[in-house]
Amino acid sequence: MKATFSQFGKPTDVIELTELISETLQQGHVRLRMLAAPINPADINYIQGTYGIKPALPAAAGVEGCGVVTESLSENFQQGDKVIIINQVGTWSAEHTADAANLLKIPSDTPSEQAAMLKVNPLTAWCMLTQLRALPEGSWIIQNAANSGVGHCVIQIAKLLGLNTINLVRREELLPELEQLGGTINLLDNADSIEQMRAKKPTLAFNAVGGDSALRLMDALDTKGLHITYGAMGGRSLKVPNKFLIFKRIEIQGFWVTEWIKEQPAELVDSAYQMLARWMTEGILAQPIDSTYPLDQINAAIERAMTSQRNGKVLLTLE
Repeated sequence: MKATFSQFGKPTDVIELTELISETLQQGHVRLRMLAAPINPADINYIQGTYGIKPALPAAAGVEGCGVVTESLSENFQQGDKVIIINQVGTWSAEHTADAANLLKIPSDTPSEQAAMLKVNPLTAWCMLTQLRALPEGSWIIQNAANSGVGHCVIQIAKLLGLNTINLVRREELLPELEQLGGTINLLDNADSIEQMRAKKPTLAFNAVGGDSALRLMDALDTKGLHITYGAMGGRSLKVPNKFLIFKRIEIQGFWVTEWIKEQPAELVDSAYQMLARWMTEGILAQPIDSTYPLDQINAAIERAMTSQRNGKVLLTLE
């Protein structure tokens, strides 16, 4: 089976499971047996028609996942290789056929469930920490939505890089989890936390919420700090007070890992993913998994993924 949709709308209303018909493999293409794929906010927005990319309909669902090569007409891949899909959708499927250029081989011992989540969140966190501003060891970073997949990756990767994190969440019961993960300072996302954040003179802020939460990050940033927006979980746009731009001279920037991948040399993308996969294999980089569902329970999986009380990602098991 594979998951598709013929109209945009509420995912549980429009998603359909259709019979998978194997395509004749073209030269330079690879056939995969899919292992697992997560349900990301981007997947939900993609099906709703509100994502940055709006597909022609009918469309296949799933923006990332992990699979094993079962047939290859590309010299770069052999049967049995473990791969992730980095430039093509359609991962919510028992089988996937792709141009070899859209695949990336990873070590075979990379845990499959973690590898399924490798494309988006770990690379987003690594890029924001290393590619947008040079940070001396010991620098401070602040972020909201610290309990998210990206948030967890930021904490772990920052620790590996010798950087300090201030991590904001909306619920007090989430704080011990962040401390156990290695967050340097973990606070509730409210006005009472601004002074404590500001005292550390953070130079980099990661915003995935918007609205008042994004404003608090701007307020806490040090002079000439960089404020990066990579998500909009709160559904509210940024409103930037003039004083932050004029007197603090902060920079406002957006980040979308999909475009970063397209713009960078293939060697840099590959080396970054190999490093992240190695950290996963070593057990020093992981994203929490809330629950797993077989593909034939896609609606239950989507409903779970859209709840706010999850403790990690919802994964589709596709074998």
